[in-house]
Amino acid sequence: MADNKQTDTATDTRQRAILVAVIKDNQDPRQTEEYLDELEFLAETADIATVRRFTQRLPQPSSRIYVGPGKLEEIARYCEENEIDVAVFDDELSPSQTRNIEKGLPCRVIDRTRLILDIFMSRAQTAYAKTQVQLAQYEYMLPRLAGMWTHLERQRGGTGTRGGAGEREIETDRRIVRDRIARLKEELKKIDRQMSVQRSNRGSLVRVALVGYTNVGKSTLMNLISKSEVFAENKLFATLDTTVRKVVFDNLPFLMSDTVGFIRKLPTQLIESFKSTLDEVREADLLLHVVDISHPQFEEQIAVVRQTLREIGAADKPVFLVFNKIDAYTYIKKEEDDLTPATRENMSLEELKSSWIAKENTPCIFISAVERLNIDKLRNDLYGMVREIHSGRYPFNNFLY
Repeated sequence: MADNKQTDTATDTRQRAILVAVIKDNQDPRQTEEYLDELEFLAETADIATVRRFTQRLPQPSSRIYVGPGKLEEIARYCEENEIDVAVFDDELSPSQTRNIEKGLPCRVIDRTRLILDIFMSRAQTAYAKTQVQLAQYEYMLPRLAGMWTHLERQRGGTGTRGGAGEREIETDRRIVRDRIARLKEELKKIDRQMSVQRSNRGSLVRVALVGYTNVGKSTLMNLISKSEVFAENKLFATLDTTVRKVVFDNLPFLMSDTVGFIRKLPTQLIESFKSTLDEVREADLLLHVVDISHPQFEEQIAVVRQTLREIGAADKPVFLVFNKIDAYTYIKKEEDDLTPATRENMSLEELKSSWIAKENTPCIFISAVERLNIDKLRNDLYGMVREIHSGRYPFNNFLY
């Protein structure tokens, strides 16, 4: 399989990276390119410049070195000749895969999971978010300690060490990491209890949570609806800490929360450590599922979000689908004599709207948060949904609204 993309980074002072992915036999190569687009965006978010992509078609990634031996040699030659700093693999590598690949490459090796963890660590602002990410990092690190530092295989001599003379340093380091994991879990339990009290003190206001794939515009929409100043930018995982704001529509108050974005292959360690942050989602009365309709794989992103909601126990919540970024939507018009079925690439926005409204039982709306298109209708629809929930909770207060 030929390699597809090379970027000129001659004047770029950032770390230089190559991306590596396997195209499975039943996988469309275009889908792999879109996955690598996302991986490149992740690398860019981590301030890493992508120089080239390498792909190989295999039934399954090699359990030993992920790609084939010939492909690994080709990658090694390129990295050597072009002074590559890091090779980023699009799947989570096992500890043995990482060790074997590092023997064959002259640069640092990281996988998609490690890249996401590094981004989360750089983005974490509060003590709570930092504790959650540290826990995820240590849980990722624990089975990989043997390959992380060369000193770990040295024998530790002397007396007074657990296990007696000759205990290897790796055993000590594993014990240290396990102790840190235990301490971080205890810290999170304490913070969780405090946050649970905070949530209970909010009373019985209707709760609305913004959910969606990362970088779909949730924070921008949050700022628009709540008139707040939540940090938003065109990078992945701009928001890690859940932000809650009180919103009032026509004397009807409710709470709106902006949560961390989901992503394909979100590391299991992060899902586990961020479950408490996602309590806002589990305890919400209504989910606003924000979708970037301009993204070529928006339907797959919807599926990823729905799967993650199932994993955190929030799949049964009422959902309002908000298709954002209609201002950025593009398509290629089909030729009149082309009788093949229409695909996402050649459907107009109006055709796509009709398609989704027809096939979804979920209420949906099409907007642009940046251009403020259809925002009044969004407010009216949201007001109606919140009012209905409020009416069921406080039937005697209905005359107020």
